[in-house]
Amino acid sequence: MKTYIALFRGINVGGNSILPMKELVAVLEGLGVQDIKTYIQSGNVIFRSKAAGTAQLAGKIGAAIRKSHGFEPQVLLLDSAKLNKVIRENPYPEAEAVPNTLHVNFLAAIPPKPDLKALEKIRAESERFHLAGDVLYLHAPDGKGRSKLAAGMERLLGVTMTSRNWNTVRKLKVMIVED
Repeated sequence: MKTYIALFRGINVGGNSILPMKELVAVLEGLGVQDIKTYIQSGNVIFRSKAAGTAQLAGKIGAAIRKSHGFEPQVLLLDSAKLNKVIRENPYPEAEAVPNTLHVNFLAAIPPKPDLKALEKIRAESERFHLAGDVLYLHAPDGKGRSKLAAGMERLLGVTMTSRNWNTVRKLKVMIVED
């Protein structure tokens, strides 16, 4: 059995794509996953599964939600080793003191042609970002909600992503049962 972290994009936001965590747990149980734990309504789930491939398992989860709830959210799966690496390689450890200003953007793939120059142009003076493969770290001390950089990242990277603040990343780490 392997531990996975499922990050759902766009569920339970703004009254759209509603999927109560209790119902999500039932969908996952129907797929045979075990030891399911959820964290906040925006779609963070930790579970254990015998499945070996993250892409195939993510596809099964999305398809099962489509069948049960009529929409298919993007599901990004990582294993505990990947989450540990993301935490360990944080390029802005000093930003952890104010964890709601530090964000980890989990990308669906490594961007083939990221426009880093354009990202630099739209970032506020106080903001910093670092692209590391399929993860983009963002430190936005003035808030992510007003950030032109945060608003333009996905388009300029050319891949879809889902973002979690450092509080959520650390909470997920604490919830993991190590493999």
